Amino acid sequence: MNFTRWSARLPGTQRRGAARPDPAAATPSGSAVPSAGGPPGAGHGAVPAARAERSGPAGTDDGVPVPGHTPSVDALSVHDILGKVPALVAVVYGPEHRIAYVNGAYATVFGSRPAGATAREALPELDALGLLPLMDQVLRSRRPRTVKARRVPGGAGADQSRDGYYTFTCTPIEVAASGPAPDPEVACVAPHKGVLVFGADVTDQVESTERLRAAEARQRAAAVTLQRSLLPQELEQPDDLRVAATYQPGGTDAAVGGDWYDVITLGAGRTALVIGDVMGRGVRAAAVMGQLRTAVRAYARLDLPPHEVLQLLDGLAAEIDASQIATCVYAVHDPNEGRLVYASAGHLPILVRDAEGTVHRAAEPTGPPLGTGGWLHTSGSVPLGPGSSAVLYTDGLVERRDKDIDHGVEALERAFAGATGAPDIVCDRLLRALGISTDHDDDVAVLVLQHPARTGHDAELFHNAALELHGGTEAAPRARAFASGVLASWRFSPELHDLGVLAASELVANSLQHGTPPMRLRLRRTDRRLIVEVTDGDDHLPRRRRAEPVDEAGRGISIIATIASAWGSRRTPGGGKAVWCEFALPRESVD
Repeated sequence: MNFTRWSARLPGTQRRGAARPDPAAATPSGSAVPSAGGPPGAGHGAVPAARAERSGPAGTDDGVPVPGHTPSVDALSVHDILGKVPALVAVVYGPEHRIAYVNGAYATVFGSRPAGATAREALPELDALGLLPLMDQVLRSRRPRTVKARRVPGGAGADQSRDGYYTFTCTPIEVAASGPAPDPEVACVAPHKGVLVFGADVTDQVESTERLRAAEARQRAAAVTLQRSLLPQELEQPDDLRVAATYQPGGTDAAVGGDWYDVITLGAGRTALVIGDVMGRGVRAAAVMGQLRTAVRAYARLDLPPHEVLQLLDGLAAEIDASQIATCVYAVHDPNEGRLVYASAGHLPILVRDAEGTVHRAAEPTGPPLGTGGWLHTSGSVPLGPGSSAVLYTDGLVERRDKDIDHGVEALERAFAGATGAPDIVCDRLLRALGISTDHDDDVAVLVLQHPARTGHDAELFHNAALELHGGTEAAPRARAFASGVLASWRFSPELHDLGVLAASELVANSLQHGTPPMRLRLRRTDRRLIVEVTDGDDHLPRRRRAEPVDEAGRGISIIATIASAWGSRRTPGGGKAVWCEFALPRESVD
């Protein structure tokens, strides 16, 4: 098809000047060639067809430029313009989208196309790209449509060695004939509605975007790996609690948050549970989180009250990075007391579900966030007896941009009231109930603990026995007799029985010599260990020292450290101290 015999008009295109009369546009019979976009005589707003009759462009005399005459866009051939455009251009007309013209760039990518053939037959690439239905819409609505970054196999580069990507725009036009067509099937004696298909090469942009996305994915994977490596790889499982936790990074960028959790066994059956959140996102927040988590484990070994642990963390957080603020809850569960003693540094309240299924919210934070400095934290407590459960969480679980955070906590309370099963199942159910998915925009950490009510055979593996000691010379023999009788009733082996009696005797003797009343001996058996603990009213903590051969005292704690699996001491909340030791049970005793 000789495009010099056709023209195209884009809807709404405005001419910069009035249409100029063109004597050369008249046919020998005196009738004008139909201008693009309208019937003969419609001149304003139309781009005239390229005229083969003209001997030279406007402003020339037989192709020779006329001095002082300004060249006009009207004089340019549409065929020449579209032929030099590096983008892909195809012009089709009629309901079957018959080919009127394809430029050289289009032919280079897809090959030459016969004029007059239908697009479905001669332009299969447009069908494969899904453009034919779009062209139908454009033809009906007379409004342009665009599809972005469609892949064209082998359509990039001069050698076409790799796939290309093109953004195609389909624009409604009118195609008109300027004379009789040589092919009767292609003859167009009146303007026809058509479509101009324009394909811009965006291969470089798409490849750059893909490389950027791949780099961001690698950075995010590295950040998430760093975050997860700073979290516990495997939670410690206390004797009296069942514990599970989950962490889900938020968003799709590489800036992970600073959420963390931990479970720390303190000895004597007690367990510390921690959850915290460093404000902000990125590797810096994750690094601060890792330092705080390490510090918590170190401070927990001192067996300090929860508020004192947070007090130490507050000073450390300010030293690590004064611009970073973190919230944290540090809680300690003591199975002998059946309570959860906690301190909160600006964190969300702990939720506790009792044995009847009622959910209670712990008191408000007992201190400001870590890193603010100059404040005193206090400890609170909430019952956590057999059959109870508790959940500690970060704000990503309950905070939404369009709702108050109290609504999120209330929703969590309702979900927690009905979430039954093992702790890991409860974690998953809470995430689903709160609508947490992989595209959630904030990090989420959840820690669930359960204090199961034991019955049947399990109940036989957990025992407690206590004896009040009033001092005097009869206290030590009485303590030995009590320990011997209790351990015998628990059916321990003779060796473990003797070690337990010896430990109880040494701890009681140490308390009688260095402590003050009231004193108590407590024996506790779990499915994994035997615990011996003595409390008294003096808050001076014992320490292990090397006794000289001539010393008559100072060997009690050394004996305990030698025969026991672990030992330790701590100050009690009401004043005084507790000294304990524990023995790991053989597997046959556990079974």
